[in-house]
Formats: sequence, C-alpha cells, structure tokens
Amino acid sequence: MRKLINIFKILADETRIRILVLLYHKKLCVCQMQGVMKESQPKISKHLAKLRNMGFVKDKREEKFIFYYLDRDNEILVSVLENILSNIDDYPKLKEDLIRISNTDNYIKEKINNSK
Repeated sequence: MRKLINIFKILADETRIRILVLLYHKKLCVCQMQGVMKESQPKISKHLAKLRNMGFVKDKREEKFIFYYLDRDNEILVSVLENILSNIDDYPKLKEDLIRISNTDNYIKEKINNSK
C-alpha cells in the first residue's frame, strides 16, 4: 500500500509528471530537460532528487553528463504513465514536451558550447 501512496504523492506535482513522461520516452540529462520543459536547472534537479530518492528514476554518468532514466521495474508507475500517454491529447503541456523532445541533442551541444 505504501508504494501506491508514494506513486500518487509523486504524481501530485506537475513538474514531476512532466519529468516522468519525458523519461518514459528517453534517457535525459538535466540540460536536456531544461530545454524541453523551459524550467530552471535548480527546479528540475530538486524534483529529480525526489524521484530518485523514491526509486522512480535512476541515473548514470556518461562523460560530463548525468543521464536520468525511468525505473521500469515499478509496474504501477509505468502503467499510470502509459495511461497518461494514451490520452496525451488531454494534456497539452505534456504533448508540447513530447514534440520538443526530438531536439534534446541540441541542448547538450548548447551546454557544451556555452561552457567553453
């Protein structure tokens, strides 16, 4: 029962839902999520920490970046996300995020170029 309660607590926040929907589709770093979601780095990082602490997302360092991905072992969470995605037209902001996800490689290039 605790697992179910935790899932719905996490889903009670728009930013966390947006992050989870993105990570359902693709492994992303914070700068990519910033570009897609048009949110600040601290805000995204704060929510990612909560998601990671709850065991909903995992991370992996690849060169200079830490990439986050959905823990697909959580069947309830995956099922809820699939339900959201099957009704994506009801959620315009999520739909916009998914359209912008195709540009995620550009956000990494920008980050690298800006750090030079």
